[in-house]
This record gives sequence, structure tokens and C-alpha cells, in this order.
Amino acid sequence: MGEKSGGEHGKVGGDDETREDDVRVWLVERTYSDDEQNLIILVYSTLDGERYFRKERALPSFTGSARQTFAGLDVSPDQLGTVTDDETRERYATEAQRIASEHDQSDPI
Repeated sequence: MGEKSGGEHGKVGGDDETREDDVRVWLVERTYSDDEQNLIILVYSTLDGERYFRKERALPSFTGSARQTFAGLDVSPDQLGTVTDDETRERYATEAQRIASEHDQSDPI
């Protein structure tokens, strides 16, 4: 599926320890929520575009360096959804590969 993890930045979950089965995902989409005011939706994808991780953040949390948005994250496989639409899968794969080639996982973007 995705790359195996290895870095300390961008870990999702309650601890900073990376597990062997964690999957690396890359930022592919950043949108405003239609339903909620001041909510940003971040979508990360595996390099093949087949799996995704969705993260919601309040717009005020983007100020300052404490809550940076990283180019890549390491997530547990049980936190990943499956992309069922071919067009979306292709778009996610293209963007994930672009981000991975241009950025280190821990790069704030």
C-alpha cells in the first residue's frame, strides 16, 4: 500500500512512537467544510491513491507553529479509508507522488 514509516514527525495517534505496521500518507487535499464554519479538512493519501486519511482542524489552529500541517503522516492502517472512485484514486496518487517527491515527510506545508 504505502511506504512504511520511519520518522518521528507527523505521527497520528496518542503517542509519538511509530509502529512497524504504520502507513505513510501524503497531503493531497485541503478544503473548507461546507457544513461547519472555520473547519479545514485535510486529506492524506497513500502513494497509490488507494487508501486515505481524513483529518479535520479548526481554522484558528493553523496559527502559530504548534499545529503545523506536515507533508506526510504515519497512520495506523485501521485509520485509513478506501478510495472507491477511480478518478479520485488517480488524482490522489498523482498528488501524493508529487508531494512525496518535493517534500520530506516532516516539511510543514
